[in-house]
Amino acid sequence: MTAYLLLKHLHVTCVVISITGFFLRGIWMLRDSPLLDRLWVRVVPHVNDTLLLVAAVGLSIVQQQYPFVHGWVTAKVLGLLGYIGFGLFALRRGRSKAVRAGFWLAALVSFAYIVSVALTKNPWGYLAT
Repeated sequence: MTAYLLLKHLHVTCVVISITGFFLRGIWMLRDSPLLDRLWVRVVPHVNDTLLLVAAVGLSIVQQQYPFVHGWVTAKVLGLLGYIGFGLFALRRGRSKAVRAGFWLAALVSFAYIVSVALTKNPWGYLAT
């Protein structure tokens, strides 16, 4: 199997784990679940997201498609920054549950945008069609 396929499968697997975990933590936040306080719930996302980022950088190098050179890769990076920012306020910094829920939904929309850009290789994602 080529390096590209290995990195792509690792990346996609980590993406699925990441969004599943984020969605679940958002549900737990809305329900005031004590599961959010578990150590593994705080550690696993960081480990997974590190692998996700390493795979993304590897894919960028293998494909020779870089942010600020290729528009769709730049769009994914900017979408990721939005997702991280929204996620931070959704799960930690939002002052009320309503504010956190709004940021959680914004993070999910950002995620959907990132996926649409990845699938279409267009900075507008599915909005371009």
